[in-house]
Order: sequence, then C-alpha cells, then structure tokens
Amino acid sequence: MHRKWITAILFICLPAMQPPSIGAMTAAQIVAASFNYMRGDASVSTVAMTIVRPGWQREMVMDAWTQGQSDSLIRIQRPAKDRGNGTLKKGAGMWTYNPKVNRTIKLPPSMMSQSWMGSDFSNNDLAKSDSLLHDYTHTLKETIEKDGHRVHLIESTPKPEAPVVWGLQRLAIRGDFILLSQTFFDEDRLPVKTMTCHDIREMSDRLFPSRWRMQKTGAKDEYTELVYRRLTFKARLSPTIFTLSSLKTGRK
Repeated sequence: MHRKWITAILFICLPAMQPPSIGAMTAAQIVAASFNYMRGDASVSTVAMTIVRPGWQREMVMDAWTQGQSDSLIRIQRPAKDRGNGTLKKGAGMWTYNPKVNRTIKLPPSMMSQSWMGSDFSNNDLAKSDSLLHDYTHTLKETIEKDGHRVHLIESTPKPEAPVVWGLQRLAIRGDFILLSQTFFDEDRLPVKTMTCHDIREMSDRLFPSRWRMQKTGAKDEYTELVYRRLTFKARLSPTIFTLSSLKTGRK
C-alpha cells in the first residue's frame, strides 16, 4: 500500500518535473535549448565548405567532432594541399595545426573572431563557440508565425566587460529549437554579416538544417556555405579526440 501511494504521488508530480514548454521559457532558456539541440551531447560530421567570390570559388571537405558546449575538433581532408590542417577548441582555448610546417599555434582571444581558412566564418563560428550562452543577455523581442512554425526573434546584447567583438546579435529560433538565422552587429549596432540555415531534414536522430550560409552585409556575390554530408549525434566521444596530440597526429 505504501508503494502504491508513492507511485501515485510521483505520477501526480510528473508534469511539474517536465521541462517547461517553449511558450513558458525565457529568452535565455530558448537560446540555451537551441544551442544544445543544434550541437547535441556529442557529434561526428563530414562537412563541405564552399567559399564563393566574384569570379572564383573554392571547396574544402572537413571532418568535425564536437562534445559538450565547448569542445570541438575540425580537420581538413580535401583538397590535398590543405589535408591535415586542423583547429581544436578545448574549453576557452583554441589551437590550429599546419602539417606543412609541423606547427601548432594557440590563438589569442583577438584572433578568435578572424576568418577561418579565408572563409566568411570566423574561428569562433566554426567551433560553435558557447560565448553566446555566457557573455550575452537575451531578450525576446517578438514571436511570429512562419511556414507553419512559431519563430522567436531574440536580441542578444553583451554583458558588461564581456570579452566579445559583437555589439549585438539577433537570432531567429523556431519553436522546435532549430536556429534559422543569426545576424552579427558591430559596436555601433550596424549589421556585419548574417548566417542563415536551410534545407531542414532528418539527420541522425533529429531535424537539422543541412545547409548553412554566412554572408557579409551588402555582399551579393560573396558568401561561404557549409553543407553537412554526414552527421551523427552521439552520447559521448573519447576524450582523447580533443587533445593537442589528436590535432597534430590525427589519431583519435
């Protein structure tokens, strides 16, 4: 009888223990939920990057591993001349490796916002930096209906003394936590570039935008596009992946 009462109490309390619906979530909770949904606990992917400029374009194919909110490893596979170049983010630190000179460099904070391999994505963008979660205050400005989904429009402003380069970010996050767009503004709150997410489809165990485009404001014929060729979400990866040894040797 005692066990039956416990079971009944747990059943009655169960709804209160469920995560809040998105309608009851704060802007900060929506941003965190979207970040965690898009990144997952851990992931392994193969991504094609195409850099488009007037008169030419260049494609790279890279493998990427992520774990938690801060650890990531990216290694270029093609073209052959760039094969083995890699970027490691571990906690707050970031390193790059160039096999041609067999040199590993730790990037200072001033270089985190610089272009990655000549693309429109920065080092922070490619590493999916968790700075957005910790260094910004988020405000829900509006909720709209688009293509049959609720879309939350959020403004993210830097916290005082936060070591960030962007004076403002604007996010569009769908009701199922899929990021639709992210616009980056300078200190004068002028738009610098926008990332848009497209071709949402089933990948691994969830819906996911398989094509991401980063484009500078006003640049019609210049952009960088990422296309996920393979993406698998996992519960956990080996910690040896996110090490300087793995960055340099390729052994995981």
